[in-house]
Amino acid sequence: MAGRTTGRIIIPTNPTERLELAQKIYDKHLLDGTSSPLNAMEDYKWAEEGPKIAPCKKNNDDAETAAKLAETLYRQRDVDLPNITKTINNSAALLKSIHAKNPKKLGEYGFVVDDTPKPRKPKKE
Repeated sequence: MAGRTTGRIIIPTNPTERLELAQKIYDKHLLDGTSSPLNAMEDYKWAEEGPKIAPCKKNNDDAETAAKLAETLYRQRDVDLPNITKTINNSAALLKSIHAKNPKKLGEYGFVVDDTPKPRKPKKE
């Protein structure tokens, strides 16, 4: 005969799903009123935390909307950025060839010119 399981309680890790669960618990707690067994909790009280659910859900929704917008904006940026980068690199090469004796002149265009010698790579043993 199969034994009865102790029952695993699965609490969502996804914030949206967790907030939905919190709202269901809070709604049932309010429905039960003074007879709610959740009134026995001492460290965390639904009377304090329950009203925070709605603003927290709104913040979560706003954050998800912003993340989607950011993803769209990054995709749009990434369409143009490679050609802009190539234009920068070609400009640096051209200006360096024009100002071969004084590469510091590239600073006038916003380039940072580092004329310190490159450190040598340590020899592998």
